[in-house]
Amino acid sequence: MIDQLWAGLTACSHRQRLSLACSRALLAAAFIMMATLVPVWTGIDEAGAQSVRPPAGAAESAAPPANVRPPSSRGAPTYQVTDPTAGKGAIYDSKMWKSIAGGDSGTVSIPDKNAGLLVQTQGWHWMLQRNGVMPTYYLYALGGIFALLALFFLIRGRIRIDKGWSGRTIVRFGLIERAGHWLLAGSFIILALTGLNLIYGKDLLIPLLGKPAFAQLSIFGKWAHNYVAFAFMAGLIITFVMWVWHNIPNRHDAVWLAKGGGMFGKGHPPAKKFNAGQKILFWLVMLTGVSVSLSGIALMFPMQTAMFAKTFAWLNQFGFSLPTALTAVEEMQYATTWHAIVAVAMMVVVIAHIYIGTIGMQGAIDAMTSGEVDANWAAEHHNLWAAEQEANVRDAGAPSGSAPTPAPAE
Repeated sequence: MIDQLWAGLTACSHRQRLSLACSRALLAAAFIMMATLVPVWTGIDEAGAQSVRPPAGAAESAAPPANVRPPSSRGAPTYQVTDPTAGKGAIYDSKMWKSIAGGDSGTVSIPDKNAGLLVQTQGWHWMLQRNGVMPTYYLYALGGIFALLALFFLIRGRIRIDKGWSGRTIVRFGLIERAGHWLLAGSFIILALTGLNLIYGKDLLIPLLGKPAFAQLSIFGKWAHNYVAFAFMAGLIITFVMWVWHNIPNRHDAVWLAKGGGMFGKGHPPAKKFNAGQKILFWLVMLTGVSVSLSGIALMFPMQTAMFAKTFAWLNQFGFSLPTALTAVEEMQYATTWHAIVAVAMMVVVIAHIYIGTIGMQGAIDAMTSGEVDANWAAEHHNLWAAEQEANVRDAGAPSGSAPTPAPAE
């Protein structure tokens, strides 16, 4: 009985999380979202798990099936099998329970056929990873990139314009290019903050804001995350269309990488509109952006996709042995885990990009604010591109000494 009750509570809790996505009109969601939007940092409430008592005559020494024991016993219910000979009226089918606890599904008459699965054993492993191990690794990744950038700044300092400001500017990015960049950047910052709130907000913000205020903030963040995601996808498409041609590798990229982009010495290797480092950033953002968008769509429309089963089947052609008979619940578990991993990886990359584009390099931020960069900056960091722009101005017959105003894109 204890195990059936626990399994029922777990199943109800899962269905509740799914239904909350459609219940924003209910005021009660402000409090329920505390349990659905914010991961349980320390596991299931141990006192609540122990408050359920086994039926009379239960044999507490009976061991659970090996394939369903969770990796950590903290807060986990005790698997028990009743001894039919101990206690009057104690009737319990241990074989049936072992089958159910092992993941066997029964039949139901309601439309939701997933309800036939009373115990989803993989959920324990998913919960312990999402609420314990993975957030720790995320902190290592985010803290690590800040530490590396701080160390780099102490060693290298700010990368300044060797020849100083020239007083002349070159148009580097036009209005549409900058609009696409800021659409992508701004939406990603909102998605990153609201996503981090789901993982760490419970521990960091509740002591500061209190539970009611945090619940309201999390509800707002949840809807902002869902809708701003489409702006992020639009920015991804716009920047890809505008810049993909300029980010195709060429022979100059190998030289740039061999010299470390001139980061640790005098002089800068040749580069066109985008150097090798920027090209790596471009393709990382595009690939991870598409991946996090696909997993996000799977989460916004739960139980509707089989993305991971199809991906695993494709990977198995190359010698992998990944599961392909995934249930709808397992698809959602893979989607939430992958979505968070890729999102944190993007955060690490973007943090490094923000550093280089602001305090890390003198004159770089102008490219995405005014759209114009100093002529000396352009000649040092993108000399091949700058020479082409200067040639375009000369060919157009611009007066000598005037500020070059070439087209924003080649």
